[in-house]
Amino acid sequence: MKAIKPRLLAAALVGAGVFTLNASAAISEKAFGPQYEPVAAISPSQAQVVYYREVANNQRPDAAHIYIDGEFHTGLLPGGYTRFCVAPGRHTLNAVMGDAPLYRGKTELKSIAKLEGGKTYFLRVLSDGSNMSSGGVSRKEAEKQLSHTRLQVHALSRASAIQACDLQATTSAPIYKDYALSGDVLFEFGKSSREDITAAGRRAIAELISQLHREHTVLERILVIGHTDLIGSQSANYMLGQRRASTVRQLLIDGGIPIHVLRASSVGSSEPLVSNCQGSREERIACNAPNRRVIVRVDISSAQN
Repeated sequence: MKAIKPRLLAAALVGAGVFTLNASAAISEKAFGPQYEPVAAISPSQAQVVYYREVANNQRPDAAHIYIDGEFHTGLLPGGYTRFCVAPGRHTLNAVMGDAPLYRGKTELKSIAKLEGGKTYFLRVLSDGSNMSSGGVSRKEAEKQLSHTRLQVHALSRASAIQACDLQATTSAPIYKDYALSGDVLFEFGKSSREDITAAGRRAIAELISQLHREHTVLERILVIGHTDLIGSQSANYMLGQRRASTVRQLLIDGGIPIHVLRASSVGSSEPLVSNCQGSREERIACNAPNRRVIVRVDISSAQN
């Protein structure tokens, strides 16, 4: 995200504001709404702006009046944030304290910013007992500070430039973690049923179940994928891979993995790790050992958010 440079937003007046509070007075809960959550991307036809004030002991308790193109938007209190969307282009953005009763923020000290479509700008208002300024902040820095703020809701915006935000849907690709089980450890050659699981295979699955419970507090989606070697026909290999995946899925269920998160599938011999195995049948079987495997693929997308 591109941040507005601090020089675009100049220092403003200081005095007694219309929302002024006594320094020792508590800010009313009615002034705030929900806690900040990361804002979504905006469409190219709009620019999105997030103005905020940190919760800090040295913050002046009176409101910073936010003006957009000379029109009042809100009175931003310490620990509050506001978000709005406008058409791309040049806009005047002011954060002013103590401009009552003349409200010079409407007509004076205007800071002109050129806002680009599809971009979000984070503006932090800084104030203490003697001065106030506002400037652009990177998304990374801003969202660390915004995590302690809440939406400002106590004032009705009069800024005509504000538009209903046209947010873009985010479709991030899932993030997976794969756990590989050797087909030769699990099954005798060409076998696939539950009764065909070897003792070593049962131990391997039990260890995997313990690992899944240990590493993942929440399991949402698990895909069990059967892989076979290149020996035999593609159709036969696909069915063998499916049967092996279904057997491993059932053993995971028996071990306490929720049934609704598990799905079994096969890729047959279409994704080999080794190829060009030559020699006798026994030699080809040994060479193809890495291809005979079952992958337990865990969706960890929610853990990364």
